[in-house]
Amino acid sequence: MRTLGLRLALGLSVAVALAPVTIGQTLEKLPFEKRLKLASVGDEDAQLSVGVAYETGDKAKVSKTEAAKWYRMAADQGNVEAKFRLARLLQEGEGGVKKDLDGAFKLYQDAAAAGNIEAQNWLGYSYEYGLGVAVDNAKAAEWYRKSADAGLAIGQNNLGLLYLNGKGVPRDYDQAFKLFDEAAKKGDAWAINNLGGMYEMGWGTKTNKAIALQLYGQAAAKGNPHAEDNVRRLTGVAASEVGDTKNGKPAAETAGATEPENPQEAAKAPVIPVEKPKSTPPSAAEELKAETQTEVPLEDGEAPVEEAPAAAAEPPAEEMKAKAEIVAPPPPPRTVKTDSSPE
Repeated sequence: MRTLGLRLALGLSVAVALAPVTIGQTLEKLPFEKRLKLASVGDEDAQLSVGVAYETGDKAKVSKTEAAKWYRMAADQGNVEAKFRLARLLQEGEGGVKKDLDGAFKLYQDAAAAGNIEAQNWLGYSYEYGLGVAVDNAKAAEWYRKSADAGLAIGQNNLGLLYLNGKGVPRDYDQAFKLFDEAAKKGDAWAINNLGGMYEMGWGTKTNKAIALQLYGQAAAKGNPHAEDNVRRLTGVAASEVGDTKNGKPAAETAGATEPENPQEAAKAPVIPVEKPKSTPPSAAEELKAETQTEVPLEDGEAPVEEAPAAAAEPPAEEMKAKAEIVAPPPPPRTVKTDSSPE
């Protein structure tokens, strides 16, 4: 919560004009009109608050251009959160705001250096996908790590993906599993989905499709579309791996699988019905989709051919939203691929 703080020479006169306002009163409790008056005379916290109102439609008509205008005013005064929020609008380039990846990158840099953990995550994302800067996976890992160490779930998820694919860091399934698990405990739908992928493929943990299905179900319940695809896919594998739904027992009990040690993996797991999956079109990124492959016997003396590791899926920037939902949310970020195991 931000408290009122008039920093300009005009502050005294403004305080007199808005006599009912007290210094200890929070901006969130003020009517929008009063916040707008404060913002108009240069209070940076009020400018940020007005920008948020315009961006989210909270007591103001949604207008990305107005939001960007007020964020820029606050950012020019050094407001760190305003820099981050303005960067997001410039990177998205929607609602009348001109897309400016270079400008967004510079604002992310400033906000990240000042300790904004969401900006640190997005700075890492910019380095990974070359948004306003040349691709640099090592730098991406560096900034993802800062946000992950600060406890940001989406940063932990994204750093986990780098470890999974060996981008900017040595490939390390154990570390990827740990990061997905930490983010999943915070309720991040992408991390829950990705943790399911680790259990399904046996990366960083023992293969356990029963737990994978539980996790996919949890992520699907949070609206993750890839998790929904995974649930439909795995329910057609084998009834023994799905579980005895008539008796309401999870697969871990009916298939003799090991119960998850993490309470979050076992709690509130949805009951997955055993049914033939309906025909559905493939997802755009074909993420987390294991394809059934038929093994062909080798001729005498013929050497097996090793498959190349699957390339990491590169989601569009809009998929990784800040949780915000952004976390997303959004954009809600990326996902573990389960079509083949990386080398």
